[in-house]
Amino acid sequence: MDASQIEIYKQQVGKVAASLVTSGMKVGLGSGSTAACVVRALGKRWQEEGLRFIGVPTSVDTAHLAQSFGIELTTLGKCPELDLDIDGADEVTHQHYHLIKGLGGALLREKIVRYAAKKFVVVVDERKMVNQLGDHTPIPVEVTPFGWEATAKHLEKIGATISIRLKKESKEFFLTDGANMILDCHFGLITDPAKLEKEINEIVGVMENGLFIHCTDEVLIAGHDGIQHLK
Repeated sequence: MDASQIEIYKQQVGKVAASLVTSGMKVGLGSGSTAACVVRALGKRWQEEGLRFIGVPTSVDTAHLAQSFGIELTTLGKCPELDLDIDGADEVTHQHYHLIKGLGGALLREKIVRYAAKKFVVVVDERKMVNQLGDHTPIPVEVTPFGWEATAKHLEKIGATISIRLKKESKEFFLTDGANMILDCHFGLITDPAKLEKEINEIVGVMENGLFIHCTDEVLIAGHDGIQHLK
């Protein structure tokens, strides 16, 4: 599948996801390339159809994109309960719709926004669907910079092979919008994601991890057969 076809799929699923938003809603706006297609489709509806809703962005980049269309934004402090959250994923299991998220580095804010929403809809292209988590994606783990070396050693004790997330342009440590580091943890195929999520989060220094378990309500999948809408 070439890059142009992937981009078409992302735009298609973004448009369908944007159609789920109705005027007056409070909506979580996810991060990453597919979620950006949702925001652009919502921006088009905002400008051309007069759709009006309030968005809570999961990253600074998402906030800037939404603001470029004039979309009204707020915070969870002012709007602690959302009607809907739409976000992408790096892997989605065919059964149970368990997720790995966070290759874009916004996993902590994404998880906070997800659990503020009544409904969570995931948008992906068909490459992201897997039988078992860990198929081709590490688990991003967001950690505090202070003592990250010790945190990494504890992650290794539970089976992780760790790559430190670096900035592509400078090779300095990548920092999230919350000024935390990301340790990309390779565990291989994950047989019990709920157990692993608990083990990771029990480690001191870990802020959050990219396993999203038992939290997906619907999945929109773009591919050669069109859009699948799984509930």
